[in-house]
Amino acid sequence: MAGCEITSVHAGISGTHLKGFNSPGIVTIRHGVVRETDVRRAQEQARAVDIQNDRRLIHVLPSEFVIDRHEGVKDPVGMRGVRLEVNCHIITALKTLTDNIIKCANEAGLHVTNVVPASLASSEAVLSEDEKELGVALVDIGGGTTDIAIFVEGSIKHSAVVPIGGANITSDIAIGLRTPPQPSAEHIKTMYGCALSDLIEEDTEIEVQIVGGHRPTFVSQRFLVERIIEPRIQEIFEQIYHTIVSSGYQELIASGIVLTGGTVNMPGMLEAAERFLDIPVRLGIPHGIGGLTNIVQSPIYAAGVGLVIHANRLRKHPAFKLRDEHLLGRFVKRFQDWLGDFL
Repeated sequence: MAGCEITSVHAGISGTHLKGFNSPGIVTIRHGVVRETDVRRAQEQARAVDIQNDRRLIHVLPSEFVIDRHEGVKDPVGMRGVRLEVNCHIITALKTLTDNIIKCANEAGLHVTNVVPASLASSEAVLSEDEKELGVALVDIGGGTTDIAIFVEGSIKHSAVVPIGGANITSDIAIGLRTPPQPSAEHIKTMYGCALSDLIEEDTEIEVQIVGGHRPTFVSQRFLVERIIEPRIQEIFEQIYHTIVSSGYQELIASGIVLTGGTVNMPGMLEAAERFLDIPVRLGIPHGIGGLTNIVQSPIYAAGVGLVIHANRLRKHPAFKLRDEHLLGRFVKRFQDWLGDFL
């Protein structure tokens, strides 16, 4: 065991119920020089928006400040002026879903300190400050959804959730081959899946268990990829592309796209992304935790590692450096082993 008692958690959340939008806040600078209280008042103005009764505001993220129409200010404290504006990116979620997460944690004896959108958590682990400054799109392709967060000039400008992910590929295999989704279709996807058929060098015959107890049949890996997997991969990337274009920030992501999430571990995903998106793409490997690179060096752990980094940053505890691979490393290794049971 790690030898430490956990009493509170930062919980990640995803799903199409998440909604992001931008909201301004404007206040008069009371003493001629911007103070922390002025910044807080401006942010309170930005968050004072009408949201539906069934939704909860979970994040208010300042993207930039404006002092007397001087734009692009990142830290206004100490600057002189008359009027302070802040542009915030606000994310809301359904109350019922956030309540369920909190209830589950409470029943396990844990207090939920914060609920964090998966895309923001992943961005903490895989994006560099230079990428955020130049402009970058974080794309987290999970099981049921794909989370997108766009950063420009160091701050988040847009977030969205696309209702498609790796589970759709599993479902396509199950339907196309008439095989049970679990474990058969998932096993076939994991063992023989490839994003592009032209990357298959040596075709392989795959034994397929047929639903209903019928005699197993055989299909070629090329048939699996060409007829079932690749069309869905293309659809996923087309929806990602349309989401980025509709955001209005397509021309501002000079650093390109960073892919993360469990689905991007499929062979050929990087090549498929470059082909279908026509934008520079790289894989997002978690960083920022010393001594754990061998354990969590995979896009599937981006959100989990990001939550650890996010929690540490909020704690503002300089003594907790995330460098103890014997303590934290054992904890993450146990988490990796547990998660592996579901992959």
